[in-house]
Amino acid sequence: MEITDWIQHWFKNNCDGDWEHGNGIQITTIDNPGWDVEIDISNTSLANIEIPWILNESSKQDWYGVKIENHVFNASGDSGKLTFLLGLFKEMIEKFENS
Repeated sequence: MEITDWIQHWFKNNCDGDWEHGNGIQITTIDNPGWDVEIDISNTSLANIEIPWILNESSKQDWYGVKIENHVFNASGDSGKLTFLLGLFKEMIEKFENS
């Protein structure tokens, strides 16, 4: 399944009449240049997980970071990492749902 299909399916399954009116999923650009992905995980299997900021940087053009804090999954990365960042979220969800 393509990551965009997966995230659409995940979003639809988490819509409950309330959650989607809050932060839901936000994908924005940053000036590095790069991407920032924020996903409200308050009603998911990750809701009580906290992960401090982890930065993986090979170079100024090849980097990403991820954290979970205050019920928000946040991942940022260089301009070629959007699919990768969404894939990180998918991996985390699947890991904790299958634990």
